[in-house]
Amino acid sequence: MNPKDLRIVFMGTPEFAVPSLRALVEQGYNVVGVVTTPDRQAGRGLKTHECDVKVAARELGIPVILQPEKLRDEEFLTALRELNPDLGIVIAFRMLPEVVWAMPRLGTFNLHASLLPQYRGAAPINWAIINGDTETGVTTFLLNHEIDKGAIIGQVREPILPEDNIGTLYDRLMQIGATLVLDSVNRLAAGEVRPVEQPQSDENLRPAPKIFKEDCLVDWSRCGADIVNFVRGLSPYPAAWSRLSRNGEECGSAKIFEVRFEPKANAGEVGRVVSDGKKLMGVVCANGIIYIEDIQIAGKKRLRTRDLLLGFREPEQYKFF
Repeated sequence: MNPKDLRIVFMGTPEFAVPSLRALVEQGYNVVGVVTTPDRQAGRGLKTHECDVKVAARELGIPVILQPEKLRDEEFLTALRELNPDLGIVIAFRMLPEVVWAMPRLGTFNLHASLLPQYRGAAPINWAIINGDTETGVTTFLLNHEIDKGAIIGQVREPILPEDNIGTLYDRLMQIGATLVLDSVNRLAAGEVRPVEQPQSDENLRPAPKIFKEDCLVDWSRCGADIVNFVRGLSPYPAAWSRLSRNGEECGSAKIFEVRFEPKANAGEVGRVVSDGKKLMGVVCANGIIYIEDIQIAGKKRLRTRDLLLGFREPEQYKFF
């Protein structure tokens, strides 16, 4: 079957899904509808906010955009059935009930930003960097009853570079993922897919759970390489952070976006600040000094360290904890 004759329903919400949606439409695939999250009110004045996928779908002229509050709602399911989908594609969306993912004739596949079965969960790119991996990738797999455990359609590997953070790697995987999505559609249409079953157990696999603010607190008692990876895996968002004290009294916090590590024996008390007062500001860790290159003190602008030190008096009286 010609893959461009398939009636495709695309489901997604954030920026990560947009290149795949654009690639499908711009290369002539028949996206008959998009399913995304309802508009939300946010910010000052509670302005209506539309998600990235909805904005892109409207720009691309997709005829039907569905925004259900509940995926089991009969009105939504009726609208979905009327689209008569042959294939569903899901990228960074909610967990789907079987009545949705089993509706298309060829089923529904998901694009996940890891080399499954590793890093099942909500934050696979973050955790791959935090754990110091040197390779990751993207995977397409058929949905089933278990989260991120469906049979694999295809994978593409991608190196994690020493200079990568979550922002740079996210951008690359977003584009690589779009190419894999098109390839997966083509292979499904041609009947060339022999899905590879994943191990259903999570034993001996690294998880990728959702990251909350408390998970982003830097532990300065760890070794330098681990702290560097931790900062990279959270930069620029949600960002690693640390509490600050001055002369023994807590005085605020700071987000940390870029660091480098210098090994040093007996560097001193963990968390203590070392600085030349001009260009360098470091924090003692377990086996050396973490030099901070890019930081945002709470209530202030994000700055390079040399700019921060222009107005940051007596930095060595501070401690990070």
